Amino acid sequence: MARGKVIVAERIDDAGINLLKEELEVDIRFDIPRNELLEIIDQYDGLIIRSDNKVDKELMAKATKLKIVGRAGNGVDNIDVEEATKRGIIVANTPDSNSISACELAITHMLVGSRKFNYADSYLKAGNWGREIFMGNEVYGKTLGIIGLGRIGGLVATRMKAFGVKLIAYDPYISDERFLRYGAEKKETLDDLIKEADIITIHTPRTKETIGIIGKREVELMKDGVRIVNAARGKLMDEAALYDGLKSGKIASVGLDVHDEEPRYSSALYEFNNVTVTPHIGATTFEAQEDVGITIAVQVINGIKGDIVPNAVNLPGINRDEFKEIKPYIELMENLGKLYYQLNHEPVKNVEIVYWGDLMKYDISILEVAFLKGLLQPISNERVNYINSKLLAENSGISIRQETMNEYYDNYSNLITIKITNNKNEHFTLSGAVSNKQEGKLVEMQGYEVDVKPSQYMLFIQNKDVPGVIGHVGTMIGQEDINVATMYVGRKAKGELALMILNVDSEVTKESLEKFKTIDNVIEAKTTII
Repeated sequence: MARGKVIVAERIDDAGINLLKEELEVDIRFDIPRNELLEIIDQYDGLIIRSDNKVDKELMAKATKLKIVGRAGNGVDNIDVEEATKRGIIVANTPDSNSISACELAITHMLVGSRKFNYADSYLKAGNWGREIFMGNEVYGKTLGIIGLGRIGGLVATRMKAFGVKLIAYDPYISDERFLRYGAEKKETLDDLIKEADIITIHTPRTKETIGIIGKREVELMKDGVRIVNAARGKLMDEAALYDGLKSGKIASVGLDVHDEEPRYSSALYEFNNVTVTPHIGATTFEAQEDVGITIAVQVINGIKGDIVPNAVNLPGINRDEFKEIKPYIELMENLGKLYYQLNHEPVKNVEIVYWGDLMKYDISILEVAFLKGLLQPISNERVNYINSKLLAENSGISIRQETMNEYYDNYSNLITIKITNNKNEHFTLSGAVSNKQEGKLVEMQGYEVDVKPSQYMLFIQNKDVPGVIGHVGTMIGQEDINVATMYVGRKAKGELALMILNVDSEVTKESLEKFKTIDNVIEAKTTII
């Protein structure tokens, strides 16, 4: 099989480059001019950039082979994600790779501001000595308000808890469980947080909603002597409001790693000794840059190979830890989806998916996408992947309904039940679960209880539940030189119908299938490839 081809248009760590070379054909073209990139982009399955290259409709129209764009960093402002989704192009970034580095820098600004560290450093180096002017505050016992309890906000909460602070947080887009996990008291409004916090740190993305989220009004609501840190994105805080708060003494210190304009060479804020500034260095650690390179390389390799890309921004988000837990379910759902059109020929009208038990603790959005990818692959003329499968399903008139149930179902702690309704209003049911060995299993089909791990080649035989059928099927298997790995027989009631499912080592030919159908009491024989 030919190796995929990727172009690295902006610099990433050598560790990432080396990983790419193990799996793909790699062209390293750092700082390639746009006109040259447009001329050659049709040769590549993958493109790796940082912030300088613009991936827009013009580029994607020429990128006829492109499967994935990897952004070595957090933001994707320079990528037309909507257009990429329409074209089935994965857009992936590296949101977790610099999280620890950014978290540690935010905490550094908190501590430096609380102890006037930067001012004391420059004062002493200028040939002065003194202590009284550097009277600061302990963070112990203070109330830390975290705006945005996502990846970095959660890391800050975990580490600052060890300092003995009281944690409060505001984030309207996350579950109550996450507040409990980090030991943070949930604030229903931003006003509630800023009125109570002694120290405020912000960790939200920059959106229309969050630009200027801290302005003049919010500063006026804050406690006297509040300390403020922004190591997230520029323009989240109104710098003029910060200036006025510092001038009046309302704000005791400000720490900024991000700025309204970058690069930033001067600012009115620089006149204050209680303002610490850094030049957007949240991700500037050896560890973060190596991790960014390795992470984006893995994302691109997975995308080109057709595997799940955990950090795809045009997919439901999955963090690293959750991905390890949910990966077997993703594979199971895709495999279950592949079975339908190979066993049935009626168009699908709607799909109902119910998740039972322990699956409630995961974000199950990706499982719906995985099932639709598997469902549509056998019949679609278009490239189907995790990015466009839902859009293709909608365009095909397939409606999807999902439901979650807290309780266990029939002793299964993690069951997924699926009901497919075709255009004749006939129903086809499938159920799957993941075993203790982290193996996805087909545990029900059309009312038959089974216990089968989906494999590349499978043989399905429906028969009357009478003596001798299994023996005759076994004889035919031998005559057709079919090697069986496992076999499972399920039935609804004694003496009625039964279903045999066999995992076999090679594709079952059409000629062999016809011979199975000639066996007495065999009703149907079908094969699948997944």
